[in-house]
Amino acid sequence: MALETLLLRVKSAISHSFDAVRHTSSTPAKPSRKSTNVGVLAFEIAGLMSKLLHLWQSLSDKNMIRLHNESINLEGVRKIVSNDDAFLLSLACAELVENIRFLAKSVARISHKCNEANLRSFERLFNDFANSGRDPYNYVIGSKEMEAKNNKKLDRYVNLTAQLYREMDELNSLESSLRKALRSEEYDASLSKEQKVLDLQQKIVWQRQEIKYLKDRSLWNRSFETVTWILARSIFTILARTKVVFASATVHPSDQGTACPFVSGPLVRSTKPLGDFDQESSTIVKDDYSSGNGFFESNSKLLKPPPSTLGAAALALHYANLIIVMEKMIKFPQMVGVDARDDLYTMLPSSVRSALRARLRGVGFSASDPVLAGEWREALGRILGWLSPLAHNMIKWQSERSFEQQNMVPKTNVMLLQTLFFANKDKTEAAITELLVGLNYICRFEREMTAKALFECNNSINGLINLQSSSDN
Repeated sequence: MALETLLLRVKSAISHSFDAVRHTSSTPAKPSRKSTNVGVLAFEIAGLMSKLLHLWQSLSDKNMIRLHNESINLEGVRKIVSNDDAFLLSLACAELVENIRFLAKSVARISHKCNEANLRSFERLFNDFANSGRDPYNYVIGSKEMEAKNNKKLDRYVNLTAQLYREMDELNSLESSLRKALRSEEYDASLSKEQKVLDLQQKIVWQRQEIKYLKDRSLWNRSFETVTWILARSIFTILARTKVVFASATVHPSDQGTACPFVSGPLVRSTKPLGDFDQESSTIVKDDYSSGNGFFESNSKLLKPPPSTLGAAALALHYANLIIVMEKMIKFPQMVGVDARDDLYTMLPSSVRSALRARLRGVGFSASDPVLAGEWREALGRILGWLSPLAHNMIKWQSERSFEQQNMVPKTNVMLLQTLFFANKDKTEAAITELLVGLNYICRFEREMTAKALFECNNSINGLINLQSSSDN
């Protein structure tokens, strides 16, 4: 009886199981997409992480103090860019925000490969956060967590991925050496060729094992969801930090007709030190961008140079090269020949040529006054003291943003406001004209002193020859 009861229960259970299978098979579930690893994109993502780390570092308390006390107080910036602190700080903020926007576009491309809807919507969520401060998925983290956990994780991934790249490059070299060894026609009775091939094959096996180990630890075998989550938390927090450290700035550009408000919008002011901001201290009051200009668009407008600047005239880089050439000539005027002077003159735009001709009109041909030459050297040194740093900064800034370097982390913290890009064109050309007038005098002075020395030397030699001749007679 007990056995019969047990059999009935088993039969009933099996029947219910088949019913359940039929029920589920009649309403099939939608198959989920399998998460994929980033693979070879790991190297691009590692470069992106390096730039995020550099951006975060540029927003540190130390760098913000340097920006306030040094960068915007450069003598050249004050003379030919602006002497308005708020305007200069707004330029610094706008450039940082533009860098963030550029990196966010790269993160958005990666997020499109994710399966999770909130990660695929990164671009929309990030723009919404920039405009209104809304952060529904709590991507923004506190600065302590950013420093203690997130940045260390980024740095570890960057280093491991860089090591993976080096090891893969070494594997390519070993495989190339093996192919050459196999193609070699040399025959050695001592079997050295066979031994070399075996050694290379063993090294390749070890190298592949090392690469497999590094792929497991680096970004290579991380899913797009994991990578996007880390990148999103980083860039949201960096933007929040940017808004906090520049919250008190208001733009009153002295070189422009009207004052424009600081473009990050109103923030809840925090009484905490800059290094201790958290989600609450970076909460943004909802901004009104109904006019069509969002947060990033408003900041981008600030980076458009006014018509009176070298940037608007597309002359910033050319004038930087011109100033550096003159700097070398002023340092070694005795080395300036006719060809060098002609080359320098061809570099001058028509406006500078006209100003130079006007300044040199009526100037005498003689340049033999050593006192005046010394005064010119001092004057040129003072001008180059504040003008040359901006020219060199222009070259550095441009070279770090060239096509070849666009995937590299900037090696300097040179900002656009420290270059000739926003420099007033008329003021810069006046300084260049002054350099040219002074250079003209000291070059002529050096030539005259050299000619005088050669003349006296020839007279001395002739005198010695005549004296020798008379003594022989």
